[in-house]
Amino acid sequence: MNGSGSLFQRARLVCHCLLMETNDGLALVDTGIGLGDIALPERLGRRWVRQTAPKLDPAETAAEQVRALGYSPNDVCHVLLTHLDRDHAGGVPDFPHAAIHVHRAEYDIAVLRKPAPPEGRYVTGQWSHGPRWQFYGEAGEDWFGFKGVRALGDKEADILMIPLAGHTLGHCGIAVRSGDTWLLHAGDSYFHHGQLDASPRVPLMLGYFQRRGDMDRAMRIANQARLRALKRDHGDCVTIVNSHDPADYERCRCRSMNPEPSARRLDSRSA
Repeated sequence: MNGSGSLFQRARLVCHCLLMETNDGLALVDTGIGLGDIALPERLGRRWVRQTAPKLDPAETAAEQVRALGYSPNDVCHVLLTHLDRDHAGGVPDFPHAAIHVHRAEYDIAVLRKPAPPEGRYVTGQWSHGPRWQFYGEAGEDWFGFKGVRALGDKEADILMIPLAGHTLGHCGIAVRSGDTWLLHAGDSYFHHGQLDASPRVPLMLGYFQRRGDMDRAMRIANQARLRALKRDHGDCVTIVNSHDPADYERCRCRSMNPEPSARRLDSRSA
């Protein structure tokens, strides 16, 4: 899974979330697993819990990490979701005052079930409380050749939703500008840092896991190639990270970045 160690060695994956101080309060990119999931882990699905062995520690939830930084979850005004899979949207109920930003195609398949998603793909209990949704569609601007890009709002033109369909039909990346540079949280567009190398590589089992999760494999491969080109051509001003690769997480965490809006990384681990 990680590309190193023995066959029977426990692997490490992360749920890489991003907390930002903005002109309109705190904004969170993805939530990881939530407090409700930990209280009732069976809602995540017994098979999923058995296969991924998440570390169900309340202290590692986004809500508790926000509190540890001296804030309240009520200070989070915006939650931007790369997509609505259970390990990305589980903490949505923990931020009841936040607007939940998601691509319209993702909402349609996950919430409205139009078209019907693969059986067991989404955990509807993670949004059964009726969050305040904000939708993004296909229309938008260009960003380094990516189409349909939308900003968070007039107050936050430096936070962008980047359509990156494939893993799910409404999957997006979230780009945050820091001066002349960008940090792109690419969600599950790729799973291993080696997939963005000039000669792409991915550990065998992680590649298999990724393929199983694809809703549109051809689109995921095409968007992954575009990310590879983005790194090749603009890697000096765009740093790309994904949701689950611990190497990406550690590299990003150790950088001396001070984004405007400022950003902190939140991490909940699973093996």
